Amino acid sequence: MGQTWQTIAVRTLSHLMALGAVALVLFVTLVPAHAETAPAVLPMPVPAGLAALRAQPAFGPTLVPLAPGEQALTPALLSNYVARQKELRAIDVQAHQPAGELTAEMVLGYIDRAGLGRNSAVSAIANFAAPAARPEPALNNTMLSAYVESGYQPLARRLEHANAERDCLAQAIYHEARGESETGQLAVANVIVNRARSGKFPETLCGVIYQNADKGLYRCQFTFACDGRTEAPRERRALARSAELAQRVYAEFATGEKIGAIPGSALYYHTTAVNPSWSKTYHAVAEIGSHIFYAPN
Repeated sequence: MGQTWQTIAVRTLSHLMALGAVALVLFVTLVPAHAETAPAVLPMPVPAGLAALRAQPAFGPTLVPLAPGEQALTPALLSNYVARQKELRAIDVQAHQPAGELTAEMVLGYIDRAGLGRNSAVSAIANFAAPAARPEPALNNTMLSAYVESGYQPLARRLEHANAERDCLAQAIYHEARGESETGQLAVANVIVNRARSGKFPETLCGVIYQNADKGLYRCQFTFACDGRTEAPRERRALARSAELAQRVYAEFATGEKIGAIPGSALYYHTTAVNPSWSKTYHAVAEIGSHIFYAPN
């Protein structure tokens, strides 16, 4: 009889716990469905008083601006700064109703309020000497169109162009000067860069190197480009050396830096084994290894 009573009690307790679990699941599932959605909270517009204060110098509108580094830190200067900070804190931005659209003015207002506790006399002096720049205009279709028309190229296209330029320059260094010292090879590359920058030749390195290569045998500017022989390099070590130098020179060319091996006016060269008639038309500016370099008179 005792065992029967215990069995009944255990079963009753199990049923109660199961019902409690079901009730808890129903409560968690159904209650959120009746909760109200919180309204969206947007920043408030910049109060007129705060906007006027922001337009003033960091230490008040009556001080005469000085050049950076000339603004002395004096008690009067700090007092003026403290007074301006008090004016900023006195403005009640909560008195304005939230706007329906997020604007640059709203964001700047929140930045002003958020920065009050972190601003310091040192940063204020810097702002006084060099006021913060106004926000740039928003990006629009007109600006994008102008950017595209000014010569925009996708990144993949620019990478392809850069790789081609480096390869052309490496080929020229290899075929024209692979037996020269690094200075001699650099001088040959310098001539190619000078031509591309001169306005008298194509503007790209590949254009300079292969200029008139399609005109026929020996009608181009660099013999290897139109002598009818294969351009495939056979000396791997010399090619690796040329490619490494070409990468460095192209980086200087792309960023507008001087190569520095020979003057920027040098546009021609020939080996010491020949004496072309055109060499008398120009003046020699350097002789490096087996090459003589010339500039127009």
